[in-house]
Amino acid sequence: MSQQQRPTWTGGSDEALVPLGRGGEPAPTDHDPAARERSRPGDRGEPREQPSRRPVPEAPPPEGPPPESPPPPGDGRAPGQPPPPNARDLVDGRAERSDRADRLAGVTSPANGRSTATAADFTAERYLRGQAAPPRDGWRRFVYWLTGGRINFGPSPAELAERQLVARAKAPVGGCRSIAVISRKGGVGKTTTTLMLGHTFASLRGDRVVALDGNPDAGSLGYRVRRETAATVTNLLADEQDIIRYADIRSYTNQAPTRLEVVAADDDPRITTALGEEDYRRAIGLLERHYNLILLDTGTGVLESATKGILQLAEQIVVVMSPSLDSARAASSTLDWLNENGHSELVRNAVAVVNAVREEGLVEVDKIKEHFQGRCRAVVQVPWDPHLSAGAETQVERLRPVTRRAYLEVAAAVADGFTA
Repeated sequence: MSQQQRPTWTGGSDEALVPLGRGGEPAPTDHDPAARERSRPGDRGEPREQPSRRPVPEAPPPEGPPPESPPPPGDGRAPGQPPPPNARDLVDGRAERSDRADRLAGVTSPANGRSTATAADFTAERYLRGQAAPPRDGWRRFVYWLTGGRINFGPSPAELAERQLVARAKAPVGGCRSIAVISRKGGVGKTTTTLMLGHTFASLRGDRVVALDGNPDAGSLGYRVRRETAATVTNLLADEQDIIRYADIRSYTNQAPTRLEVVAADDDPRITTALGEEDYRRAIGLLERHYNLILLDTGTGVLESATKGILQLAEQIVVVMSPSLDSARAASSTLDWLNENGHSELVRNAVAVVNAVREEGLVEVDKIKEHFQGRCRAVVQVPWDPHLSAGAETQVERLRPVTRRAYLEVAAAVADGFTA
């Protein structure tokens, strides 16, 4: 079978197929008539050649660095696409991955190894005149007032230490954090610790803090704040499908002047005991969509269905005990049970609170603290306070200063675990 002859090529020789602009002369354009006339071989008397069947010579490789090799399979990037945001960046020749907690806290790195200065050093207290914080009390405050602020000795060491506790308690938290307050013995101040920890966090932080009464046996957390609604956790679960926004869930909580919100439990034990593990899972899941910190007041039995559900969802625990041998023994056995049942991480990050400590007493509280310091991340001793012992609605301003300071230490110790 004869091969059909290809039509005659009239656009020039096959050298014209080489990419234009490679030679010393500029490439002809369609906008230059003279260039078009010069590009026609037939008009200059040159014979027109038939197109050759030999392959077109390849263009020489471009000068410059070789192109970037495509990423290995599984990277998920097309060739030339920039790396994902969480890839490692080279800083001063070292591969570093920025930590999420450091980013939330605004931590920056020095520019080089010769200096530790960072952009975080530029504060109003350090670089603006007259911006040093005045002392709050004591003789320093008296001198500051007497001289009209011209002489400012600054805060005392005790006040500086308190400010550091406040800064620790205000540590940022990503998303939501659930903290369970547990005790296997009643009457040790578990509900009081939940309440005061919530008051401290809510008064210092700008995010939303809520406390859920998860005690199935006549929980009293709802009576320790001003009652704004008769709704309980049972009503919250019944209307779960209707709660979409924070404004919807707000009608089921009682809010204290410190901005702490409380979801109360039912008074009828037949209702509270009917709530099980799955019910509290649903309640916590609903609160997680609207609050940053959730404090969970549990019952006295760690084997109860409600408490088991709470422990499964808690990121941290606070173990409360009174300054007595039987209470300390029960708290230590609670840690043993948690270790043996898959909650060893909660124990390592736990905060132990020795509550209602009086100056007089036969029990050596320091030895109790020493025991739990070897098992928990932090141990805090809270003194006895007459206002809290009444068991009524708590007014934070009526607490003794030493009591407020102790609960600030508890909040700071708990907040240290937000990045753990």
